Amino acid sequence: MKQLPHTLEELKRSGYKVLPVKEEMRRNLISKLGKGEVLFPGIIGYDKTVIPSIVNAILAKHDMILLGLRGQAKTRIARSLISLLDEQVPFIRGCEIYDNPYHPVCKHCIDLVKEHGDEVEIEWLTPEQRYGEKLATPDVTIADLIGDIDPIKAAVQKLDYSHEGAIHFGIIPRTNRGVFTINELPDLQPRIQVGLFNIMEEKDIQIRGFNVRIPLDVMMVFTANPEDYTNRGNIITPLKDRIDSQILTHYPRSIEEAMKITEQEAWLSRDGGREVVMPHYLKEVIEEIAFQARGSEFVDQKSGVSVRMTISVMENLISSAERRAIINGEKVIVPRICDLQQVLPGMTGKLELVFEGEQEGSVKVSRALIGKAVRETFRKYFPDPLQKKIRTSQGEEPKKRDDEYTPIITWFESGNKIEVADDMPFDDYYSQLSKVANLKEVAKRHMKVEESRKYELATSMEFVLDGLHQFSRIAKDDADNVVAYKDLVGSIFPPKARYEED
Repeated sequence: MKQLPHTLEELKRSGYKVLPVKEEMRRNLISKLGKGEVLFPGIIGYDKTVIPSIVNAILAKHDMILLGLRGQAKTRIARSLISLLDEQVPFIRGCEIYDNPYHPVCKHCIDLVKEHGDEVEIEWLTPEQRYGEKLATPDVTIADLIGDIDPIKAAVQKLDYSHEGAIHFGIIPRTNRGVFTINELPDLQPRIQVGLFNIMEEKDIQIRGFNVRIPLDVMMVFTANPEDYTNRGNIITPLKDRIDSQILTHYPRSIEEAMKITEQEAWLSRDGGREVVMPHYLKEVIEEIAFQARGSEFVDQKSGVSVRMTISVMENLISSAERRAIINGEKVIVPRICDLQQVLPGMTGKLELVFEGEQEGSVKVSRALIGKAVRETFRKYFPDPLQKKIRTSQGEEPKKRDDEYTPIITWFESGNKIEVADDMPFDDYYSQLSKVANLKEVAKRHMKVEESRKYELATSMEFVLDGLHQFSRIAKDDADNVVAYKDLVGSIFPPKARYEED
């Protein structure tokens, strides 16, 4: 490996050229595009929407703002921009703002070059060291972001307050020659936003009322919820005008994209030597919960429903199955439909409800969303329980759809019921479900699962029952961790009540 220059003289002899950070990112982006490389690994669902806009902004050497609801990977995108920086860049050793060795701008480095010339020592920055980030909160000050006069430093060094050496630099100057992100920009007080004008337009900083101007080389990235969607604050118009590109983010637009994100982010494989078997349709149910929430009249759509909710739901679902496996000494972790009641803690804290939803209660709204998700996913795999007839090939009489589920429903109408629990050993769980007439055959036929795969078959059988409940063909009772499936009419009009008048 070639040794890097350690002095300004060695750097000059090497022929190294220092580029402005935006020019450097543009050059590396062009190289990656030409080679067909993935620009932002781990960012899913933005290939045709958000990423082209980011590419255009970088090619144009723009500062940018990522505008979208919570949980849309805005901060992750901002942090991934460092992949477009060089692996290492030089700066003058000991400089607080990582000065360009060829053209230093701070007084300390200028004096250092005058005194030592080409013998000035050089150090090298990695991309991670060139990234800065600040969460905008109401208590953030100009001193935090830009800097302030340090009276102690001025006294110790016997400097006038207008002397540049008396400055204590804020976080933005300390990210000079790098990428700096301000998250949740509307939360920043308007008077602090005004302090960013010079950085955005003139590319320099001013400290208090003193005539100190230091040109910075920094790419500014902001994130925010849409301005109209928040009551916490606004982005002032002059600052918006200085941000070159506004890029809108969005939630996953398909169940498949959403599942890829959750699989990437959630902790699915567990330690302890137990195998996790996760049925594909349960993954769809989990994502469908978020899709239903994003269209629910009880959920505040201005706040959004973060993908972090589905990640938490997935992890809670697997944890419920893992708890059962540990208690019962089983070697396979297989989530069940009845485990969905254990994911409520991953939902209730992540859904902001409108007034009507608050009246219903977060638990009740969450249960309803789970039910709707099961119903919609059920449609993808099974015939519609509410459709009375189906078309057949020409020349045949229409066939009643009820033929598919009639044996199951009739079994419950005969006064039978089953109970399953989230802590029930698998053999007992499978035995209970196997009592229901024709249930196993329906699950095997439509879920394409063999009887040898008993864990998946058993969960599919419960999926059939819960789907029939969601379409109001059978009844379901939840009591703590026990779920009972039974006849719908019998649950509404108990036998004693039906014949009481007679």
